[in-house]
Amino acid sequence: MGDVTKGRRAAAAVLRAVARGRRLDLALSEAVAHLSDQDRRWVHESSYGATRFRGRLDHLLDIHLRNGLSSLSPLVLDYLRLGAYQLLFMDGVPSYAAISQTVDQVKEVAGAGGGRMANGVLRSLEREGGEASRFPGYSEDPEAHLSTWGSHPKWMIRRWLKRLGPEAVRRLVDTNNTPAPVYFRPLGVTLDEARDLLRDEGFFGEVVGKGIPCLRLKDGTNPARLLERVPGFIQDPGAALVTEYADVWGEDLVADLCAAPGGKTLALAHSGAYVLAADRSMPRLALLRENLERVGGRVDLVAALAEKPPFRELPVLLLDVPCSGTGTLRRHPDARWRLTPDSLRRLAELQGKMLEAGAQIVRPGGVLVYSTCTLEPEENQEQVEGFLSRNPRFAMAGTKSVPEQYVDSQGRLLVTPHDTGFDGAFAARMVRTS
Repeated sequence: MGDVTKGRRAAAAVLRAVARGRRLDLALSEAVAHLSDQDRRWVHESSYGATRFRGRLDHLLDIHLRNGLSSLSPLVLDYLRLGAYQLLFMDGVPSYAAISQTVDQVKEVAGAGGGRMANGVLRSLEREGGEASRFPGYSEDPEAHLSTWGSHPKWMIRRWLKRLGPEAVRRLVDTNNTPAPVYFRPLGVTLDEARDLLRDEGFFGEVVGKGIPCLRLKDGTNPARLLERVPGFIQDPGAALVTEYADVWGEDLVADLCAAPGGKTLALAHSGAYVLAADRSMPRLALLRENLERVGGRVDLVAALAEKPPFRELPVLLLDVPCSGTGTLRRHPDARWRLTPDSLRRLAELQGKMLEAGAQIVRPGGVLVYSTCTLEPEENQEQVEGFLSRNPRFAMAGTKSVPEQYVDSQGRLLVTPHDTGFDGAFAARMVRTS
């Protein structure tokens, strides 16, 4: 029992931290700090994979457990999820190692009887596999299929089905279950120049579409090494389109009220704007400061609450509000399990307060840009429509600065992962008319 690998212990620690409310990316960084590069990659794959496919793994484990998932302690369940993920998804892990190591971990907390249970469950899973035929059929029951095989919470699938229909939801679920590419947004050079610079430094970047100021990096690229050599930062096209849509150029003063970690701030600053970057989190502002020291820009950092902004008479305000993030679930698979209908309602209330506060500090003729990375209408379209109905001195003022396929009939930016392959994004550009 003392021979469980460091990687497996670290992966289990990551899942335990996530269960206690820690974000997956932060839990992973803490757990692998003292591991080798090889072990870090292993822990990343197993912990992200077991989280991403938790719904699928739980369905299969429940089939093979005599008394169901509810009979297990949370720690034993995490061990079994990791063992099942290794068996079904990690081709480089021998089945005997996945089973024996998981059994040893379970024995440490549940004794010999728990070890026998784990052995039986995983050997049955190894023998019978995890094919789609073991799940509810898509045609017969889309909700059950997409929540188990598709590995998303039932309440989330249910609301998406009502709004989008089964085929769109299936594409969205498939997108969310595919690891996201890494995109690089160059600064101070054109995309073609950036591609040449990357090539000279041994990297490869691919243009992803007209009007998209980012290059898709070759899988396996080390972003930290790249950023040391080529001016720019890591940003998905969905987020990049928000700052393009804001249409801020030249000497405009812009306040970014929820600025950290700073991708949109950096893009605005390098458009020629002077940016007041505010955020409530000092550690996140420190991260933004590090990025500014690397790439430069006319930016002042301010610790402040967006609900109580310390500015007045602004010509341009970007309000990139905290949101449910359902447009970025492929990057943050833990978020799908953390989000609840109640937390979504609370976020919508907070966004409404931020919008009302922001409206008070935009001068006549000034622009207010509201943005999110969620797909939910009560955080996006309904939020903006409610704001405009309460504030007749503001009106929609769309822009032609982004390709029209990313703009809806009301002039709002709308980027959906299952239609574009990018992270989800929404933005509304509104002008104060009086």
